[in-house]
Amino acid sequence: MPLLKTPRGLWSLLPLALLAGCDTVLLNPSGDIAAQQGKLIIVSTVLMLLIIVPVIILTLVFAWRYRQSNTEAQYDPDWDHSTLLELVIWAAPLLIIIALGAITWISTHTLDPYRKLYRLDEARVIPEGTKPLVVEVVALDWKWLFIYPEQGIATVNELAAPVDVPIHFKITASTVMNSFYIPALAGQIYAMPGMQTQLHAVINKPGDFEGFSANYSGHGFSHMRFRFHGLDAAGFDRWVQEAKSSQGDLTRAGYLQLEQPSEREPVRRYAKVADGLFKAVLNRCVDTDKLCMDQMMAIDATGGLGKAGIGIVAGADENRPYVEARLCTAADPSGLRIARAETVTR
Repeated sequence: MPLLKTPRGLWSLLPLALLAGCDTVLLNPSGDIAAQQGKLIIVSTVLMLLIIVPVIILTLVFAWRYRQSNTEAQYDPDWDHSTLLELVIWAAPLLIIIALGAITWISTHTLDPYRKLYRLDEARVIPEGTKPLVVEVVALDWKWLFIYPEQGIATVNELAAPVDVPIHFKITASTVMNSFYIPALAGQIYAMPGMQTQLHAVINKPGDFEGFSANYSGHGFSHMRFRFHGLDAAGFDRWVQEAKSSQGDLTRAGYLQLEQPSEREPVRRYAKVADGLFKAVLNRCVDTDKLCMDQMMAIDATGGLGKAGIGIVAGADENRPYVEARLCTAADPSGLRIARAETVTR
């Protein structure tokens, strides 16, 4: 009876039916960096299968050949060594480990996310003088903010880039660590508060792709997703103009409100962005009453401000003693903001 006419035959096709709905974006991506990473997965898997498959086959062969009921199998309890077998057992895995190590070393440097791109794909190098698209990424709770400093716009949960144009992502986070990941574009890169990571990538085919956080970050993590649009040059220009024609402006006060935890945020577009917003997010001083981290580190690098930097100054005004305190902030890093308290003389 044909295979498909038996219940067992139909059940055997169920795994294939389930696999037919799988998205193989990792092995068939639309970006050159992701394509190289996909090939690395395939090559590494094949190299490891060179050992795994023979071991599985030999295990089954030995189990069958030396089963208890096979009286024709040779029984040699005193055998303990074979030089040829030892060479095969040790040399084959060693060669595979050396090959995997070489591939890992080369790909680690070639696919370094901080390394600038040198090609658009396997057949094309980047034309000299090509300027990359800069996108500043902020992982919020639980949404994504994308700032385009050169275009002067910003979006929430929506990202777009022209095809065959290098993209330079600058990535940070507002509160906890996240992971910025677009499988069709490139591998994941972590987003951490107070730190900037980078990713260089390029999309080679137009399309609508999924991006998300690959690192658990709390209650709303499951919905921390966005759409990435790969567009032609004209389409990207239209997308930018549509963002510029929107009504909203992303001010510092607006960012502080956006930063509050929320889930399932709809796509938003901002026509204008406050100057230096990403730098302020990175340095934890969007609120101008806070001292920026880079200013604080610069002060520490020069030895600190000492007692004067703490701002405790005693004095007298109209024969009334007081203590004066200065506070350095982002808006006033020189510490000109003064709080004064009168002292009591006993």
